[in-house]
Amino acid sequence: MIKQKKQGQLIVISGPSGAGKDTIVEKVIKKNENIWLSVSATSRKIRKGEKEGVNYFYLTKEEFEERIDNNYFLEYAMYADNYYGTPKEEIIKKLDKGIDVILVIEIEGAKKIKELVPEALFIFILPPSEKELLKRLSGRQTEDKEKIIKRFNIAYQEINEVTKYNYVVVNDDLDEAVSKVESIIKAEKCRVDRIEEMLVSNKEELIHEFLMDEEFDNSLISEKIKEEI
Repeated sequence: MIKQKKQGQLIVISGPSGAGKDTIVEKVIKKNENIWLSVSATSRKIRKGEKEGVNYFYLTKEEFEERIDNNYFLEYAMYADNYYGTPKEEIIKKLDKGIDVILVIEIEGAKKIKELVPEALFIFILPPSEKELLKRLSGRQTEDKEKIIKRFNIAYQEINEVTKYNYVVVNDDLDEAVSKVESIIKAEKCRVDRIEEMLVSNKEELIHEFLMDEEFDNSLISEKIKEEI
């Protein structure tokens, strides 16, 4: 009866640094073949254990600004003194093929996406507490205390942006958080505005087939119902 849109769903996932959004998304992607993770570009230096084209596309500040001028990004923003941006060409291709696309981006970038694609799905990932957030940030051991404090202050401000999103998931238990994100994505597929058209069958033909069914006793139909038929 219902024909849903073939267009893929654009899913924006944000949250303060240390909330665990990257880990959640990684698990969601592994469990769902029709979801593709868009890799962002950044001007920050690559960290130990990260890989080019997997975690980010790593550009110099000059390279990033050149691509801004060439309209390469769907959105971009400055965060903690570094550029972060979303390359748009591959995203458009995936969505047109009916593949869902996840963007893991900062708050400012998400706001820009909401202006451009208001029908996108926006999910905010929260840590269980501010104390746990600070613990996770310091546990990375990739930055000095000054940068950790700076990230914590930014994260504290970002938490106040949660009302800009459709859903919020608290990452207290990782498996539960992953399950919630998957459930949200599935539920969005059932939204009325995802319906492309209603395929209405011929009412008279259906009733005729029903009446021709030998197992059904037509004598039980009242005269009033017969008139309506």
